[in-house]
Formats: sequence, structure tokens, C-alpha cells
Amino acid sequence: MSEKIFNKIVEILEANGAKFRVVTHDSVGTSAEVAKARGTELGQGAKALICTLKGGGEKIYALAVLPADMQADLSALARVFERNRASLVSPAEGLELSDCVFGSVPPFSFHEKLVLVCDPALFERYDEIAFNAGLLDHSVILNAKDYQKIANPKLVKFAKI
Repeated sequence: MSEKIFNKIVEILEANGAKFRVVTHDSVGTSAEVAKARGTELGQGAKALICTLKGGGEKIYALAVLPADMQADLSALARVFERNRASLVSPAEGLELSDCVFGSVPPFSFHEKLVLVCDPALFERYDEIAFNAGLLDHSVILNAKDYQKIANPKLVKFAKI
């Protein structure tokens, strides 16, 4: 778990005048349990998946962010990057690319090889998004427009219900 990543995110948000708050909660398992602990809706959760996209050229790593109440269509993500297949990385690769354990990966990329992509659905239903910020027991609830402006993700439709 990465206190360094948590501090970096808070610093970036403060430096950019973002509207956000930090919520400390028990370290719980599922997205639904985390949403309940935060006091937010499941769909506000910014689920961050670290994927590898292969075939048709050099391997690409993507930090794919979508609403927590949706599922990722990894095939659609692969097609956008003109690759044949996509899969989730191993826990070891995820830690190397994000400095975070699974479940605590925030929707920010701090690694040069990790391309940040977001499904537009993340910005369509709620004014705020919520995510674990490098730590399993610390979440950030952030204005969705501020997140989009600060993180500047590539918008890609890859979420499905």
C-alpha cells in the first residue's frame, strides 16, 4: 500500500484547486462494500484496472478507469489501441506500474508506460467520483470535472453494464 501515492494525489489536487475530500474507512473488500463505507453510490466509484494490450505491435499498458457498477469490455479496449487482445496484469506487474496493491489503485497514472484511459460513463451520472487513493483505507471523493481536467485521460468507450 502506498502512502507516497496518496500524498502525491492530495498534493496534485490541492495544487490545482480541486474540490475534494478525503474519507478514512475500514479496509473492505468489494466495490459495493467500499462505496457503503465511503457513503457514496457504487456508480460513483472510479474502478481502475491495469491492463496489458497485446498483438499487432508493441505491448501497451493501460490504466483503464470506469464506473464501479459497470464491467470492462477488454476486447473493445484492445481494438481502440489496434491490438488483438487485452488482459488484466498480474498483481506483481500492477504493483510495479502503480506502486499500489490491487484494490487501492487510483485513477491517476504516474508511470511513463501506463496510458490513462477513462470511459465517458464515469462523467455522465454523478458530479463526484470516489476512489481508493493508494491505500485500502483512504478514499478521495473528487469533483468529476476537476478529475477530468487534472488527469486528462484519453476518453474511450469500453464499459458495459
